Amino acid sequence: MSSMIYASTRGDRTEVSLSDAIVRGLAPDGGLYVPRQLPSIDPAALDAAALGAAHRLPALARVALRGFFEGDRLEAKLGEIADAALDLPAPTTAIDAAPDPLFALELYHGPTAAFKDFGARFLAESLQRTRGPRDERLTILVATSGDTGGAVAAAFHRRPWVRVVILYPKGLVSPRQEQQLTCWGENVESLRVAGTFDDCQRLVKEAFVDPALGRRHRFSSANSINIGRLLPQMVYYVASSLEVRRATGRPANYVIPAGNLGNAFAAIWARELGLPIERIVLAHNANRTVPDYLASGEWRPRASVATLASAMDVGNPSNMERVRALFPAFATLRTRITADSIDDAAIRARIVADQRRFGRVWCPHTAAAAEAYARLPAGDRAGRPWVLVATAHPAKFNEIVEPLVGAPIEVPESLARLLSLPRRVTDIPPTLGALADAIA
Repeated sequence: MSSMIYASTRGDRTEVSLSDAIVRGLAPDGGLYVPRQLPSIDPAALDAAALGAAHRLPALARVALRGFFEGDRLEAKLGEIADAALDLPAPTTAIDAAPDPLFALELYHGPTAAFKDFGARFLAESLQRTRGPRDERLTILVATSGDTGGAVAAAFHRRPWVRVVILYPKGLVSPRQEQQLTCWGENVESLRVAGTFDDCQRLVKEAFVDPALGRRHRFSSANSINIGRLLPQMVYYVASSLEVRRATGRPANYVIPAGNLGNAFAAIWARELGLPIERIVLAHNANRTVPDYLASGEWRPRASVATLASAMDVGNPSNMERVRALFPAFATLRTRITADSIDDAAIRARIVADQRRFGRVWCPHTAAAAEAYARLPAGDRAGRPWVLVATAHPAKFNEIVEPLVGAPIEVPESLARLLSLPRRVTDIPPTLGALADAIA
């Protein structure tokens, strides 16, 4: 039986299995793991899974991800991984008051009220099933601009075989996000870095390739650089696109809040597998690296700037490596995705406008997507089904949203529990030496 092989986006010839790619997180040359070629998928089997299962996402994952797991030691365990990780709601709900076909893909119904729950839970279940009885303890380093760290902490908390170290930028996440990053203890450690998200991400990458640290720790990553995070994110695009096609008879178009590009790349991969997805629009905040690249053809990463949509405050998005590896010709790449940049004033205005027009309250990230949709030419919206990807619950950003809508936002029960816990955090400067000391 053939096996799916994974290799680095940067050309390292070392080929690994899926489970090895998941455990390693980052390739030895600093690149990101991708399959040598995308697998095929059976549309009839997908349709049957979508229509016939009470637990829709696990059933779809069995079909959609089978080729990625082919020949791997985790292949026989894909079903139980999906059952444990993806038993979460991800409804695509119609926005009935919109003049054109408009939907919201609600990805905030998990334990930390953000889309990162899907990938983090799937990664935790996958890693647990790669463990041997004599394997040394893993140390997972995770850089976060807001939501990733909380989701990873929730997914890995109290698993004795792993230590989680969260790095987040001081003063650049919302108060409730910070609470979710620091309320765990036990096997989860929180490091507040005196810098930006890009500094946090740089420290993680430096630690991965540092020989001395590599001898002391068995590192893995839970950021979207880890392919174990990306694969389950494809599944909700599979489910959503099939649902939109059944409802409208047309392929779905997505507007996705974009930061490190993991969620966006999952949608791109789903489309490349043949799912009924047409256009993909990336909604960035004032961090314009990707919109400027698509306009000029010149890739110019830069320092990130702080915005209301803090989880998207990324100036050097890692997953652009995967995008460029998939579409090496720039002329092709710019036909496959488009991007817009939304500033804080427009985010605020959109939260107010859509609450009044549609009765929907968005988090700042989802509001960026809603504004990007509103800016599309009328001809692009008319008759075409568009889906706004709602990546986080607005209650996570109550200090921003509530004054705009003039009402308190109900806090989901799972989030309320986390908000009641004590904080534990260590402050460090943005240096590899400080990180090494903190995790010694």
